[in-house]
Amino acid sequence: MLMTTVATIFVFGLLVFVHELGHFVTAKMTGMRVDEFAIGFGPKVISYKHGETLYSWRIIPLGGFNKIAGMDPDEEQDDRSFNAKSIPARMLVIVAGSTMNFVLPILLFLTIFLSSGIDTPSSSPIVGNVFADKPAAQAGLSLGDTIIAVNNQEITSWREFVNIVQINAGNKLSLKYQHNGEIKTTVVTPEFDEKANRGIIGVMPQIEKYHPGFIEAFGLAAKQTYVVASSMVVGIAQMITGKVAAEVAGPIGVAQMAGEVAQLGLIPLLQFAAFLSINLGLINLLPVPMLDGGHLVTLVVEGLRGKPLEKKHMQFIQMIGFALLMLLFLVATFKDISRLKIF
Repeated sequence: MLMTTVATIFVFGLLVFVHELGHFVTAKMTGMRVDEFAIGFGPKVISYKHGETLYSWRIIPLGGFNKIAGMDPDEEQDDRSFNAKSIPARMLVIVAGSTMNFVLPILLFLTIFLSSGIDTPSSSPIVGNVFADKPAAQAGLSLGDTIIAVNNQEITSWREFVNIVQINAGNKLSLKYQHNGEIKTTVVTPEFDEKANRGIIGVMPQIEKYHPGFIEAFGLAAKQTYVVASSMVVGIAQMITGKVAAEVAGPIGVAQMAGEVAQLGLIPLLQFAAFLSINLGLINLLPVPMLDGGHLVTLVVEGLRGKPLEKKHMQFIQMIGFALLMLLFLVATFKDISRLKIF
C-alpha cells in the first residue's frame, strides 16, 4: 500500500508539474501575470509566495493548475491579463502544457538509456530464454545453448534459425547444438501459432546490453517518444471510430498500475511515467471543451471571427465539455473498481 501511494504521488506529481510548468513559463514569457502555481487540489499543504505568484502544494495530488490573471472574462482585466494578449501568445500558453508532456518522455527515456543501457536481441544463434511446455523445452533446449545446424544446414545467425522454424510448423527438425561445451543433437517439431500465422518452438534470443553515447541516446529517446505517440494516436482513433473496444483507466486504475510497476524497480516506473505522459499530452490536445485542445479551437474561432465568442456561448460549450469529462471519469472509475473485483 505504501509503495502504491508513493509511486502514485511521484507519477502524478511529476506529470502535472511538468504540464503546468509549460503553461507557467510561457505565460511569464508572454507577459501574463500568474497569481498561483499549484500542484494538486483542495486545501493547501505548503505554500510560498515569491514576487507576484503564490506557489502551493495541495492535499490531493491528482492534478494542478495555474491561476493566470484574466482567463475568466468576468475578472478585472488589465494589460497583463490572458485575454489582453494576442491570439498567438494565448495559443502558445495553451499548447505549452501538452508540449512539455512530450518533452518529459524524451528526458525520461534518455535517463533510462544512459543509466541502464538498451536491451537488444543478439544476432548470434544463442538461446536466451525457453518457455515451459513448448517444443523447445520438450526437446531439451535450455538457456545459453548455441544452435549449430538444423537438418544438417549450418546456422550462423538467430534470424536464419527463426526463418527455418517459422516455415516448418508440424515438420520434425533435427537440431545440432552446443550445451556447456558439449555437442548434442535433438529433434523438435515447431507448433503452429494461429495468432502469428507461423511455426514456433518457444524460444527467445539472447539479450545483450548496449550503452549508447549521449547524442545517440537522445536521438533514440526522441524516436521512442515519436513511435509510442504514433501508436497511441492510432489507438485513440480506433477507439473513437469503434474499431477497437475503448479501454480506459481512471485515477484508481493508474494508481494500481503505478504500484504494480514500482514493485519491478525505478526504471520500469520511469518507463510507465513516460508512457503516461505521452498519453496525457495527446488526450489534452483533443478538441474537447475544458481540455487544452478545446481552448485552442475557441481561439481559432476567435481569430476567424475577429472577436471572442459570446459569454453565454462559451459557458454552454464549457458545460458540455465538463459533462463529457465527468462521464468519462465515471466510466473510467467504474472500470477501475470492477477490475479490483471488490464485489
